[in-house]
Amino acid sequence: MTTSALPETCAAPAPATAARLWVRSGHAVYLGPGLGLAPHSTALPSLGVGVDAPFRVRAGEAADITARSFLFRARVVHHVTGTQGRMLFCFFDPTSARLTRCLGGMTRTTGEFAYAHQDENELVALCRHPEPDIERLLELASVPLPVIRDTRIAAATATIRADPARPYRAADCARAAGLSTSYFLRTFAGQTGTSFRRYVQWARMVHIARSHAAGHDLTRAAADAGFASPSHFSDTFRAMFGLTPTAFVRIGGELSVIER
Repeated sequence: MTTSALPETCAAPAPATAARLWVRSGHAVYLGPGLGLAPHSTALPSLGVGVDAPFRVRAGEAADITARSFLFRARVVHHVTGTQGRMLFCFFDPTSARLTRCLGGMTRTTGEFAYAHQDENELVALCRHPEPDIERLLELASVPLPVIRDTRIAAATATIRADPARPYRAADCARAAGLSTSYFLRTFAGQTGTSFRRYVQWARMVHIARSHAAGHDLTRAAADAGFASPSHFSDTFRAMFGLTPTAFVRIGGELSVIER
């Protein structure tokens, strides 16, 4: 990683146990050390798995529990403590009904929270491989890929992925597709599994991952992807994953793309 000219994404020496973050439109996978973050919430729900040991979690008003896997809800303050070794987090788009498939894989509940994923042992085993099979991880976490059958929606998503930095407006994309804005938004969500706004946001994150893999620092990658400023990118990154790009870099974070 090159050194950024701006402090928000400045580089730092990588520790012995580095973190990795794979992204794809609608999904992301983090594998790395437990971060010891203060109580916080994220915009994305996630399945957390203790790779090397169970962890203790406090979420909302529920009593503390110790678990090997836990489904964290979006925008609910939670605090993970007692982590030993690495953690796995599979992030899901909160606007997608496909999240319910992960919920269906949980075997226990406490209050309004679910824990003990039915495939946690296999998830742990996959994480211990030097090069984890990310597709298999997401499959076990019950996150299927969407199938876009409407050619008008497929064309719109292809345009967004090809140039995510453009200031996309749903009304403009709907007009180009020959659809009303309301019908376009409803069909777009049904075909892609996520909202129009969230799809653009994911496309920008994927662009950043590709740019980073090509050797660009995160500040330049974020600007090329359409983020107005380093702080805009930092706020979005933290809202999605619970830590800033600065913190991710400081733990030796590596950002990659999950190829379809």
